[in-house]
Amino acid sequence: MLTEVRMILILLRAEAERLRNDERGYATETIVVTALLVALALAAVAVLVAKAIQKANSITL
Repeated sequence: MLTEVRMILILLRAEAERLRNDERGYATETIVVTALLVALALAAVAVLVAKAIQKANSITL
């Protein structure tokens, strides 16, 4: 799971760097799309964490 999160962060950093150097005027659209992708990634991580916690709590010692 951490590998996916790291990959998302790497991709977001690369996209942010590309946008800093891009002067074509699509900044607002790109920010909105990036924000939506971040929200989706956070939702996916939240679901995975909830499932992992649920599974961990179901283990009897």
